[in-house]
Amino acid sequence: MIHIGGYKRILACDIETYSSVSLQKCGVYAYAASPDFEILLFGYAWDDEPAQVIDLTREGLPEELQEALYDPDVIKTAYNAQFERTCISAYLGQTTPPEQWRCTAVLSRELGLPASLEAVGEVIGLPEEKQKLKTGKALIRYFSIPCKPTKTNGQRTRNLPEHDPEKWALYIDYNRQDVETEREIRKRLSRFSVIETEQPLWEADQHINDRGVGIDVTFAKRAIEMDEIIKARLYADAQELTGLDNPKSTAQLKGWIEETAGIEVASLNKKEVAGVREAANNDDVDKMLDIRAGLSKTSTEKYNAMLRTVGDDGRIRGLTMFYGAARTGRWAGRLVQMQNLPQNKMPEEDLDIARQLVRAGDLETLEACYDDVSGTLSQLIRTAFIPRPGCKFVVADFSAIEARVIAWLAGEQWRLDVFNTHGKIYEASAEQMFHLPPGSVKKGDPMRQKGKIAELALGYGGSVGALVSMGALAMGIPENELKPLVTSWRAANPAITRFWWDTDSAVRDTINTRTPSYLPHGIALRRQGSLLRLRLPNGRELSYVKPMVINDNITYEGTLQSSGHWGRIESYGPKFVENIVQATARDCLAETIMKAEALGYPVVFHVHDELICEVPEEKAEKALSDILEIMATPISWAEGLPLKGDGYICDYYKKE
Repeated sequence: MIHIGGYKRILACDIETYSSVSLQKCGVYAYAASPDFEILLFGYAWDDEPAQVIDLTREGLPEELQEALYDPDVIKTAYNAQFERTCISAYLGQTTPPEQWRCTAVLSRELGLPASLEAVGEVIGLPEEKQKLKTGKALIRYFSIPCKPTKTNGQRTRNLPEHDPEKWALYIDYNRQDVETEREIRKRLSRFSVIETEQPLWEADQHINDRGVGIDVTFAKRAIEMDEIIKARLYADAQELTGLDNPKSTAQLKGWIEETAGIEVASLNKKEVAGVREAANNDDVDKMLDIRAGLSKTSTEKYNAMLRTVGDDGRIRGLTMFYGAARTGRWAGRLVQMQNLPQNKMPEEDLDIARQLVRAGDLETLEACYDDVSGTLSQLIRTAFIPRPGCKFVVADFSAIEARVIAWLAGEQWRLDVFNTHGKIYEASAEQMFHLPPGSVKKGDPMRQKGKIAELALGYGGSVGALVSMGALAMGIPENELKPLVTSWRAANPAITRFWWDTDSAVRDTINTRTPSYLPHGIALRRQGSLLRLRLPNGRELSYVKPMVINDNITYEGTLQSSGHWGRIESYGPKFVENIVQATARDCLAETIMKAEALGYPVVFHVHDELICEVPEEKAEKALSDILEIMATPISWAEGLPLKGDGYICDYYKKE
């Protein structure tokens, strides 16, 4: 992606900025749209020339640089280029085209490296003088965000260069060093090839983020107001019931339960609450724990996130992060976190009525119609996303894409037959597992539940623990049936099970012998320097840093999910298969995004394997038909993969 050729010059950029809007909470678009936003320092370097810094608090941006920022023959590079591109666009009042930019941070993530500039420098072994200066965070806190007014600082809310010239000089050096660091990282990483299709996909992602999606601001405000009223009532009820000063305090509540019910309470976390209820066997304790559950609901916080991040034009921008998932290349959610929106399970008529009542601020009628108002507000979160006037949302989602991809990769023929016909994988899985006649398992059948939970939990080497985590016990499946369920699923899917361990062997062989290994559908493994490269069916490669087999365990370096720190991660065949499947599903979505955009159907956001386009009302039916046809059309690099999409048209975002 970062390979640069055929251009007159390369301009490496890094900027230091100020805004009173929180970048972390509100995102770069709202940050740069703040009236007090400004670029303080503009660090840059032409090609291999020394880095320079323009102090924009003292002088303007030279005309040569302004022209270069819009010159298609000059490629601009930056670490997290979306930040530089968006801020420069706001500063100069003209959008800088993403086609003219290359993002070194994306290249880093594509190669399995950390997300931050400082961490990448350390992992790839940059000399100390070429790493990001350690003092940078303190300087950013001092100059780039508002400060707390105190008597000592004269009640000011912002630190300017004249308030500490020595720190300002350090900030200039820090900015210059960032330019040098980005350029050095880019040079070192550019020797690792990245498939050419990733750059146009990143550009499309930037356009989607620039485009944004509409928010019903009035609706979101009313939802917050209602939630605050409900929470205030619950808090008052809790105080009256318990007599506690702060019934939200876990320590105080534990003491009250122990005194009320005469039991000892070790914990009130989610896993232990049911046991506390059972041990207490007390109506007041039950009532209080119900109140506590209502007070602790945080899903409506997404409404607050919407209002923090929405622009003056009523649109939120920057909802997705390209290549946010290092192991697969999937997008990550930002700001409102679209990837974990609560589901709306109520009937469509109820959904519409509830939405109208909330928008009108009619809490009294809402409470009369719906027992759980907090839960209703949670279910309505999706509906806050709205298209422009005169437009509709066209929503299209790949059907069971991971189940389809793993069947295709492994060559599990009975599953491929299902997906090439009726597509009812839960029913068919139960029939296959328990040797039942085809078509005998129907929706609502307990056997279908077993097929469903097995499909959701066991595709990537999961066992009893995976079934429990997926809710098997809560679904009523006895504990003594869990292990046989695992055995039955694996016996019914011998090709998938074999694919796990073929992948495991291939990874081990390539790590130990440094020779390539090959799997079906063009999947291949090779060593390149300190990386294990895993080629996917479309030619894209996943990267695993410094792979080693230690005590018979496959390991590599990466970001630890538990702490966010860099460390050594253990893995095995089924986990690599999960990476391959999810990465391939991502590439199928990428194909659809690019084709939908090419047909003139603007994507406003996407979630997992679903994309949402904003289309004029008169074109919506045609758009839906075209997008579903795209989803079902065989992909050139995935011959025989049976894909299918489902979709619908709506006036606000929802899940059908």
